[in-house]
Amino acid sequence: MNIQRNVTGIKRKSQSGFTLIEVMVVIVILGILGGLVVPKLFGQLSSSKVKVTKITLSNTAGALKSFYLDNNRFPTTQEGLDALVHKPANVKVWREPYIEGGKVPQDAWDNDLQYIAPGNDGNPYDLYSFGADGKDGGEGDDADLHYQH
Repeated sequence: MNIQRNVTGIKRKSQSGFTLIEVMVVIVILGILGGLVVPKLFGQLSSSKVKVTKITLSNTAGALKSFYLDNNRFPTTQEGLDALVHKPANVKVWREPYIEGGKVPQDAWDNDLQYIAPGNDGNPYDLYSFGADGKDGGEGDDADLHYQH
C-alpha cells in the first residue's frame, strides 16, 4: 500500500486514476479522430458500391449476350432480366440460368437493375441502376449508372 504524509503529518492513501481534465482531453482527441476517419470510410464504402454495381451491370450484359447468341434476340422488356434466370414461355433454346446463383441481379444498394428493350439511341437494350436513392436521376451517389455498350 502506498501511504504518503501530508504537510500536517497525517498519513493518507495516495489515489491513482485520471483527472476529469485528462478524460476530457482523451474524449476530444477520439472525437476529432472519429470526425476525420468515419467520413473517409463512408466515402470508400460508397465508392465501392458504385464499382460493384458497374461490375454487376457488365456481368449482366454478358449474360444478355449469351441469351442473344442462343435465341438470336434479347429478352423483351416484359420478359426482363428474369429471362436470364427462368425460361420464358416463347423461348426454344434456353441452356440454363445465364446468371450464377439463379437470382435476378440487383445493384449494390439491393435495388433491381433496370432493363428496357429496345433501348434508346439505337442500342438493342438499356441496362442501368438508379443508384443509391433507387430513383431516376440524381447526382453523386444517387446518380444513375448505365451500362455502356
